[in-house]
Amino acid sequence: MELFHHFGAADTVLYEAHAHIGSDKLPRIIQNMRECILAHGGEIHFNSRFDHFQFDNLHTPTILAIGHSAHDTYQMLDSLGVTLEAKGFAMGVRSEHPQELINRLFYHNASREEIDLLGNASYSLVTQVNGHGVYSFCMCPGGHIVPAGSDEDSCVINGMSASHRNSPFANSGIVVELHRGGSAMQVLDFQEEYERLAKLHGGFGVQAPAQRLRDFVEGKHSANLPECSYLPGIVSSRMDEWLPEPIRSCLKQGFRDFDRKHKGFLTNEAVIVGVESRSSSPIRIVRDTETMQSVSHPWLYPCGEGSGYAGGITSSALDGINAALKIAAYYGK
Repeated sequence: MELFHHFGAADTVLYEAHAHIGSDKLPRIIQNMRECILAHGGEIHFNSRFDHFQFDNLHTPTILAIGHSAHDTYQMLDSLGVTLEAKGFAMGVRSEHPQELINRLFYHNASREEIDLLGNASYSLVTQVNGHGVYSFCMCPGGHIVPAGSDEDSCVINGMSASHRNSPFANSGIVVELHRGGSAMQVLDFQEEYERLAKLHGGFGVQAPAQRLRDFVEGKHSANLPECSYLPGIVSSRMDEWLPEPIRSCLKQGFRDFDRKHKGFLTNEAVIVGVESRSSSPIRIVRDTETMQSVSHPWLYPCGEGSGYAGGITSSALDGINAALKIAAYYGK
């Protein structure tokens, strides 16, 4: 957080319990980081594609931080014999309510003045359904739903909040924890199939499939949809019919459980939008627990979310720092 602050984040990131930088502030901060890297001899290659790895020439430490959406790179690494394995991951939908409703449910009818002091309410929800964890992920009070796909054949969405968190909507990923058998590539295929289904049931361009929340749980068609923050647009779809098992049934029961704890959460004022499939990597690039190097390819240090050992911005940053410390220790630094 001190580094984020150094590169331009607000003072609040140094003392807030749940520090928030803001998606509107982050681009300038990343630009400042990039300029620092360049000033210290680093290189940035835009409009470039990572196509191949020549492991026979790999005799110096190389950090591989590809991100968890680099499906083409996973496939390339698999073809080159890098040891990969399937891991537990989660997929689901993004749920959006009016922020005013969420404030009412989670602040217990606080006054407008109290809400102004506290800021828009957020939530963290979790339940167990048939051995699967169902939980909220990346909750964005006063936020927006945004497209997050990496190819033209899929529909993937995510959420963000600007620094002031002042949009009239509150959204969160609601995901189901999955433990699928099979190889790493088979699990990747399942994730991609789920994303292609969303594209098939969406609309023009990156318009996303959507259904009113109570309609989804009760198995009804949504004749119309509420206003939504997703700017490309949403189209009505019977998501209760085409979402794969166990995601479909676990989500239905999960929303019922959340409503029992917070009466009014399960409402047709809310909408679910599909699909939220990139909460974490379904694949792990297997590494030695002590050295952090690939078990099959020495000198290769997989780290960050793409390694399968981190989930989220903060844990990914820490994973990268730990890799750098391992390399420094190797050279006696």
